[in-house]
Amino acid sequence: MVPSVIIVMGVSGSGKTTVASGLAQRLQWRFVEGDSFHPAANVARMRDGIALTDDDRWPWLDAIALWIDSARASGERCIVTCSALKRAYRERLVAGHDDARFVYLKGEPRLVTQRMAVRTGHYMPLSLLRSQFDTLEEPGPEENPLVVPIEAPPEEIVASIVANLRLDKGLVRPPQ
Repeated sequence: MVPSVIIVMGVSGSGKTTVASGLAQRLQWRFVEGDSFHPAANVARMRDGIALTDDDRWPWLDAIALWIDSARASGERCIVTCSALKRAYRERLVAGHDDARFVYLKGEPRLVTQRMAVRTGHYMPLSLLRSQFDTLEEPGPEENPLVVPIEAPPEEIVASIVANLRLDKGLVRPPQ
């Protein structure tokens, strides 16, 4: 089944925004950066180098899930970024809907660290990356994720996602 919702997931610095925005542009799907749903208190905690707890994350995840439900209700196909580090988080995001698909951008800590070290303009400090890897529960086969290594250039990653999810223009039609 061709998904109507794609959640691009992975640790900070894995390329979620770059890949998801490229994918949305190629497919002409609605796109939102999941970090934009963080309450100011979460952003302040992360900016101060304090890892978020589950209690910090639940309202954020609920806001993203609400956005996804709104896109669904309007018949729009959508792409959203979210670290979705734990299975419980992913379950909360999809709420049992089978039209959602996770694309897990998988990278080794060394590569992600190198990327984050040169990244500018983001509140997530490099000091919190270890906590993200420690929290990460990689999606299992029962979650039917598309696991994509992050070593390739973004355009190749986008092309791989389109091919693997069978999202080329001939197969994807807006919901009626």
